[in-house]
Amino acid sequence: MRLDKFISTTTTLSRAEAKKIIKKGILINDILIKSPDYKVDEINDQVIVNGNRLVYQKYVYIMMNKPKDTVSATEDAIEKTVVDILKDEDRIHKVFPVGRLDKDTEGLMLLTNDGELAHKLISPKKDVEKKYYVEVSGELKNEHLEIVKTGVTLEDGYRCKPARLEILDTSEGNSKANIFITEGKFHQVKRMMKSLGTTVTYLKRLSIGSLKLDENLKLGEYRYLTDDELKKLTK
Repeated sequence: MRLDKFISTTTTLSRAEAKKIIKKGILINDILIKSPDYKVDEINDQVIVNGNRLVYQKYVYIMMNKPKDTVSATEDAIEKTVVDILKDEDRIHKVFPVGRLDKDTEGLMLLTNDGELAHKLISPKKDVEKKYYVEVSGELKNEHLEIVKTGVTLEDGYRCKPARLEILDTSEGNSKANIFITEGKFHQVKRMMKSLGTTVTYLKRLSIGSLKLDENLKLGEYRYLTDDELKKLTK
């Protein structure tokens, strides 16, 4: 990898800023280098900038407990994004959200720069199950279990793929449930609930495939995936 790209990838510096620093000299394996197109061995070379050794990671995987009033995007001119929550040292990896959660939906958000894994997790063809906890105004009934199982028909005529519904509680005209889906149409859970005659009042994603939201993460907090979580997820 070019030296200027390596530095911009492992720090908050832009390529242009990296080139300015390189002109002054960068220590690589104790040898002073001043050429931005010098080829770096990302794994084995020891690159020192401002007294610190730069460590290269090709892919990173971050679990976030997404808060409300945050959009699932890398940037937005008006709204706060999930990437805005990250510290500068975590943004340098240029991660993006895997799939989307509505602005007012909380819960598990995976951010990564691994495009191949992201595609596998959100592709309807892969049937990766996502679990949501939902609260609705209206009564969820046993008859709804079979409707969801065979495929809810949305207001535009689209028939959802078979899903699963677990009714947790129904009282005073309100219901709580878990719903498991393998696709991610626009506002899908909300539209499914609407087709069942209810209105979503609260929605939270709890899992993506084998990856479960860490209960210790408060809203707006995040951490890197463990090796075990990543191993299970990539299977």
